Amino acid sequence: MEEKKITTSFGYFDSIDSLPTDVKQLMQQAIETREQAYAPYSKFKVGAAVLLSNGEVVKGSNQENAAYPTGLCAERVAIFSAGANFPNIEILQIAITAAASDYELTHPATSCGACRQALMEYENKQDKPIEVFFMGASGKVIKTDSIANLLPLHFDSTYL
Repeated sequence: MEEKKITTSFGYFDSIDSLPTDVKQLMQQAIETREQAYAPYSKFKVGAAVLLSNGEVVKGSNQENAAYPTGLCAERVAIFSAGANFPNIEILQIAITAAASDYELTHPATSCGACRQALMEYENKQDKPIEVFFMGASGKVIKTDSIANLLPLHFDSTYL
């Protein structure tokens, strides 16, 4: 058996205030969008803001449904909207924030597996990394230079 090791690295900022100004503004938009989430069942609101190379910011919040599997996460709402409305525009960055109604979420909440796969599709499509920033309601912010860091053994079109 051959063994291979996969390594990745992430950056940590102490808080939203320690982010570069442009990223802080993108995260603020994600926070504002988070408050528009429809999360009556989980009470867990998520907001995402996608920065495109043309300067547009496309936002999304999680949208739940009483038939649980038919809801959609904030990341997919935002990235699918960007793809539908700006199909040939490069995605530069994504800011994602989550907050719980029942407690103070002070550590970064990362994307679920389905969202990681959906985000990876767009990184593969543009053949260029997309920076992602994650935070909770407060506290540290995680930065990764590529979605591939979140899903190193991703499924893509080469398998089809």
